[in-house]
Amino acid sequence: MAENKAEKKIVATAGIYDILRRPIISEKTAKLSESNGIAFEIAANATKEDVARAVQAIYNVKPTKVNIVVAKGKVKSFRGRASGTQRTVKKAYVSLPADAKLDLAANA
Repeated sequence: MAENKAEKKIVATAGIYDILRRPIISEKTAKLSESNGIAFEIAANATKEDVARAVQAIYNVKPTKVNIVVAKGKVKSFRGRASGTQRTVKKAYVSLPADAKLDLAANA
């Protein structure tokens, strides 16, 4: 009976690749990577479970924790006249196990 409880392998389908838009490269994420974390820009309708499933399917690493942040687009003025809005971005901060190594260049 214990053999039936084995984890099912998650297969990367076309929809999985739509969840993770791109990795975010910044000073904050560089500091985050020192503690085995990584940040992604994700689809607007993605949930924590979707992000965890996508990371596991694409990179073969099961995340320990997923946090999601929605950064609202700021209103900016251009040369004092016209104003516009930057786009709203949904980000996922993913914590990985201590022994996990994630190579973004290999699977990009």
